[in-house]
Amino acid sequence: MKLVIIDGLDGSGKSTQARLLFRSLNELNKTVCLRVHPETDNWFGLQARRQLYSKGKSAHFASAFFYMMDVIRSIMLYSWRDLDFVIFVRYLMGTAYLPPPLDCVTYNFFSSIVPKSGRMFFLDVLPEEAANRIAENREQAEMFETLTALRKIRGKALSLTRFDDWVIVNSSRSVNEVASVLIRKTLLE
Repeated sequence: MKLVIIDGLDGSGKSTQARLLFRSLNELNKTVCLRVHPETDNWFGLQARRQLYSKGKSAHFASAFFYMMDVIRSIMLYSWRDLDFVIFVRYLMGTAYLPPPLDCVTYNFFSSIVPKSGRMFFLDVLPEEAANRIAENREQAEMFETLTALRKIRGKALSLTRFDDWVIVNSSRSVNEVASVLIRKTLLE
């Protein structure tokens, strides 16, 4: 099984690219599982999603906690399956949403215990572009989807990429250009 991780800011195109990668791998007759966090098929994911639309520090910490529990649940349920590929959308970079120094401490803790691979993609988008995409595609913004928050989180997430072998992909390019990069790099090994 080959683990593929697609992470990045809100509005970076993670879910879109994951669906395109899933479809491409299926067309190549590969067996694939796709998990998008927070997922809606379990209590942790539902709680994380609910907290993202709340306000205040307690909602901030609750969303991060439930998100991490949702990811851990997915790892336990799906990373051992007999598949060619497992694609996780949102994984370790959820820790960038925590305040410093918890962001680095939590990233390093989880990074030391969760599976990783050479297919860890960070979709990098300028915060202004991410904010425009969010405004165009969402009925309601989450707590971390303001331009100020996107700028702050992007800086923190990019600094966290130094701890592991993340492939940084410019997702300000067209959907097809990004998809081409992801499929090529996913099939390399």
